This record gives sequence, structure tokens and C-alpha cells, in this order.
Amino acid sequence: MTDQHAELDAALERVVEAARGHLAAVKAAQGRIDDDAVWQSYVALNNASYDYDERLLDAFGEVTPWDVESIDPDEADERFGVGLGGADGGEPADPHPRVLSVRQRRDFRVPSVAALLRVAEAARRSGLPDGEEVAPVEGVGEAVLELLQTGDGSLGGLDIPELEPLDGLVMVSEVTEPLDLEAYDDEDGAGPFRPGPQDTLVGRLDEHPFLTDDVEDDEAEPAR
Repeated sequence: MTDQHAELDAALERVVEAARGHLAAVKAAQGRIDDDAVWQSYVALNNASYDYDERLLDAFGEVTPWDVESIDPDEADERFGVGLGGADGGEPADPHPRVLSVRQRRDFRVPSVAALLRVAEAARRSGLPDGEEVAPVEGVGEAVLELLQTGDGSLGGLDIPELEPLDGLVMVSEVTEPLDLEAYDDEDGAGPFRPGPQDTLVGRLDEHPFLTDDVEDDEAEPAR
């Protein structure tokens, strides 16, 4: 056996050992997110696999099915926050004393009610078996709600020709308490957005969708 073959065998053993170490760390973490031992063992397995793949390529011109790149553990720790108050017990956490609240309003004009209803009904039928009957969409409000639900609540679901965007507004505030949905009735559309007495408006961003190219959008400015 040549020295190159011996090095290749040793590299393979490191992959096996790293895989066992990673599995043991995963089992010990029991689903915990951002577990440091899992991350470190993942980096070790990744780099052992990369090293074996490179040696196999050099020795025989062959590759493994593992498409990995070498990870610098120090750079990775910096990037993902390990060691900065993370799971390794570094500097203590520095939580913000308040909650950040982002409130958004966006208005639309409906050029054609019939067209909007057709799009919403098509969205309601999507994902259902062919031929299954669905309740008709009644009204533009229900149509917009259907599009939001189909789009997992994202406002991107409203970026359609059947809705003409008007001005919008985004406000960023620091609040004392997080939102408690159970504290408001389903019919209360104002309460969840009403600022509390100790809440602080940090700034607002005005959205003007119909500005021409030679007019700059307003930028968020600190509240005065």
C-alpha cells in the first residue's frame, strides 16, 4: 500500500468518525436550535468530507456525491454568531428592553370588480381536486383576503394587475409589550394597531408607487 493510499484510508476514517460525532451531537441536542455542539460537529463532518473528496480526486480522479466546500470554523462562528453571546457561553446576551413593532398600511384601487373576483376564485380553487365545488367569492374585501390567505399572508400576493396600488405607509415603533391577539375581538380592526401610552415611534416610510423615475422615493426619517 502506498503512502497516498494510506492517507486516503485515514481520511475516510476521519469522515466516519466525524459522522458518528455529528449524529451523537444531534441526538444529545434533542431538537434544540443553534446548538453549539451540533454546529461544531457539522463543521468537522463537512471538512472531513471535503478533505476525503479532494484526496480521492488526487489519487484516482474520482469524486464523492458530497458537494461540499471547506468551512473555516473561525469565520463561520463569526458569521453565525457563535461565541458572541451564543451557545458556547461567550459574552452574556444583551436583549433589547423593548419590543420592535412594524405596522404597515397599503391601499389599492380596484379597476374591475369582476376581474378581481375571478382571480380570487381561481386562487380559492387552486390546490383542490378537479371538479370540487367551492363557495363563490363575495365582494372585493373577501377577494383580497382570499389572495392573502393563498399567499401565506404575504402582501406579495396582492401584486396583481387586478389591484392598482395607491400610497402606503410603514411605521417602526418600540413598544413595551408584544401583541396579544387574544386581547382583541376579531371585529376590532383598530385596537391591535393603536399605540400604547409608552410606545415610541422610531420612524415611518412613505410609499408612493406612482412616482416617476426622476422623483426619488421618500426615505424613512426619524420621528420628531
